[in-house]
Amino acid sequence: MINDIKMLETAGWDDYALLDSGEARKLERYGSLVVDRPDAQAIWKRSSPALWDEAEAVFSADNDEEGAGRWKRAPSLEDEWTMSFQDVRFICRFSAFRHVGVFPEQAAHWAWFAERIARAKAAGRTLKILNLFGYTGVASLVAAASGAEVTHVDASKKAIAWARENQALSGLDKKPIRWICDDAAKFVAREGRRGNVYDGIILDPPKYGRGPKGEVWQVMENLPGLMDDCRAILAPKADFMILTAYAIRASFFMAHELMRDRVSDMGGTLTSGELVLTEQISEGLTAQETRRLSTSMYSRWEA
Repeated sequence: MINDIKMLETAGWDDYALLDSGEARKLERYGSLVVDRPDAQAIWKRSSPALWDEAEAVFSADNDEEGAGRWKRAPSLEDEWTMSFQDVRFICRFSAFRHVGVFPEQAAHWAWFAERIARAKAAGRTLKILNLFGYTGVASLVAAASGAEVTHVDASKKAIAWARENQALSGLDKKPIRWICDDAAKFVAREGRRGNVYDGIILDPPKYGRGPKGEVWQVMENLPGLMDDCRAILAPKADFMILTAYAIRASFFMAHELMRDRVSDMGGTLTSGELVLTEQISEGLTAQETRRLSTSMYSRWEA
């Protein structure tokens, strides 16, 4: 197996940009909306202080870095708006936990697996993809739009409903997507007993969560067992598996070594590192001087 360390950078696209960061905040554009949110890692000075006056929605957090808080927004703002990535359209909404329904740094993964799925489809092979902790379904829709058969699993009925709205908005109703509201660990264990296998698995687990029947998820305790079960349902000629982890006090080597434990017998390439947002180029700076903001760790195996 080839091992590689790589930072995966997202410089933005038409509907997203990291405008500036600093003083424990980040300033982003989602569609046409400018949003100011906390980010504890951004401890440097802001590049463009005047830009921050353009924020139309500002999130104030409670003491817990990932805890609930409140939005202060312009009275004229609607509760939701839409964005696009490639052929996928999706709805954004203000949540009590600072998120708006999309994690833009994941675009590095979306573009990568979309190309692999499309290439397999062109060669006459339809990949079966499992998306665990699938949230509002953007990754599932990108995979389906590229030609995959997708099984999307999330423990939240609200998230599943949101994902279905995004499917309709994208005009992808006829694409083969199974939307399943279930505890991810229990679902994967059942798939193993059924003998079902997948060509690609996407995991984006939370630090902490609860299943639909009150099942408790603690990432450091439960992730190793889930990875064992995911390995058991990877097809013999599987294409890829991606793990992303947020808000964990650990190095990306944790994800790298955990993934390597499970897939070392399959050969291929294992790439690990961090997902990084790149600020738009500020006046007077070159692309090499532009700042980068890390959001999460990842590990990605490919055949």
